[in-house]
Amino acid sequence: MKLIFLGPPGAGKGTLAVRAVDVVKVPHISTGNIFRAAIAARSELGLKVKAIIDAGKLVDDETTIALVRERLAQDDAENGYILDGFPRTIPQAEALAGFSAVDKVVNFDLPDAVVLERLGGRRTCRNCGANFHILFGKPKQDGVCDSCGGELYIRDDDREQAIAKRLEVYREQTAPLIDYYRKKGLLVDVDAGPAPDAVLENFRKSLKL
Repeated sequence: MKLIFLGPPGAGKGTLAVRAVDVVKVPHISTGNIFRAAIAARSELGLKVKAIIDAGKLVDDETTIALVRERLAQDDAENGYILDGFPRTIPQAEALAGFSAVDKVVNFDLPDAVVLERLGGRRTCRNCGANFHILFGKPKQDGVCDSCGGELYIRDDDREQAIAKRLEVYREQTAPLIDYYRKKGLLVDVDAGPAPDAVLENFRKSLKL
């Protein structure tokens, strides 16, 4: 089964994708992982990506599409995949359609207010990178990591102004994909509001798995 996961920041797409792998038995493929693997392999495309990222720029559509095409051609993706973070725009979706026919697009729906609550409450350990939440996953001691005792802090991209900007970018660039795939009859909406177990069960039911 060839799937695309869509949803705003904070919807838990990455977490759900990892768990959905056990259900659909296909690899979870995220653009972040593709970039890191290409850089580690020091391939021609990987070196290009490294140069772009080192310059503080966003990886362009042409390079991203080429890397995704290369990744989907690998043996483990022969029977399908879960794409997370690609496509982000209509042009990327149109390019993907040129080399891989998607079966379903899962839209993990979450209101902006809940996104702000989820991301704004996240606390990250400066030492080991572990994540906690002031509402859903509190540390045993305020401001202290359960794992290593490091200091917990609010990442810059978890501050309200930054979250609002991330949502704005999502609405402008990626949200149009929802209408694009809905018109093609490929979209399945899943409520991303409940706990992960419930969202996974909703995912299974929506795709009749």
